Amino acid sequence: MTKPCRQTRDALPMPLPLPGWILSGPADDLYSAAFRSGAALAHLMFVTTAADLPLAVWRDRLALAAAEVCAGISGRREGVRALRDAAHLTRAGDDPGPGGRVLRQWSQAVARPISVAGLARALEGVAPEQIARCLDAVGPTPVDRAAQAIDAVLDGNPRSETAALILADAVLSNALGWSHVLPLVSLRLTPRDLRLRGDPLRMACHRAVVAGVGQALPLAGDLSRAAARLQAVVPKLRAKGAGRAVDLFLSRDALAPAALDFMSDRAARRLCDRLVELGTVRELTGRETFRLYGL
Repeated sequence: MTKPCRQTRDALPMPLPLPGWILSGPADDLYSAAFRSGAALAHLMFVTTAADLPLAVWRDRLALAAAEVCAGISGRREGVRALRDAAHLTRAGDDPGPGGRVLRQWSQAVARPISVAGLARALEGVAPEQIARCLDAVGPTPVDRAAQAIDAVLDGNPRSETAALILADAVLSNALGWSHVLPLVSLRLTPRDLRLRGDPLRMACHRAVVAGVGQALPLAGDLSRAAARLQAVVPKLRAKGAGRAVDLFLSRDALAPAALDFMSDRAARRLCDRLVELGTVRELTGRETFRLYGL
């Protein structure tokens, strides 16, 4: 008798796109919106168990996308290149500017396991007690709880959009049983959405989650393939500390050669350029100097 096929974490397929029916036009009521967002999240949860998905860099790159959205909401049209420069090319202790501070908040939020203390360090103007209440909130669905977090933060601080969105994604991720924040709600909410309250805000959050999952899935596939290529060339790398460098590339959106401080400056630059030659890492700025590298 043929043994039943047992799916393992090491044999998961590449991420598949969302089924068309989930994306087929906007939902007309809360029930259908919640059903679609729930289906999208169930699809995504299966993907998050894939052993070949570099979760840390996935979260960090989605945090970059969320920071770009938040910068736009605050009236700053800074793209990902400007945000990366602000975050990675600012000297320690110097002010990275408004956009850099937003990206720093997001990067801190996704880097550590979800906790009240960790989120309090990333969220400006939100008391730990309020964070705890939001993480412990109850509601019909995880997305509804995320909407409640936005409502709670913006009710008293209407200009705290970044903090509200970070907390919303923390609440959503916590309700789904994930250890770390995964930006989803924040990827697609608009300034108009953030002025809504009650059921209209819940509806906007359900729609944003579906769109956010649709954005996160292809990125997961791209990063899984890039991580596999990078790990395959490790035996070819002769530089001392190359293994540690690869681990950093598998955990962060972008790195300056100076971040490889366990290597000399020259060795770090040569390793980064070598990884680009091998097709495993990309140079992200297009510049000849002050370069940044990532999957």
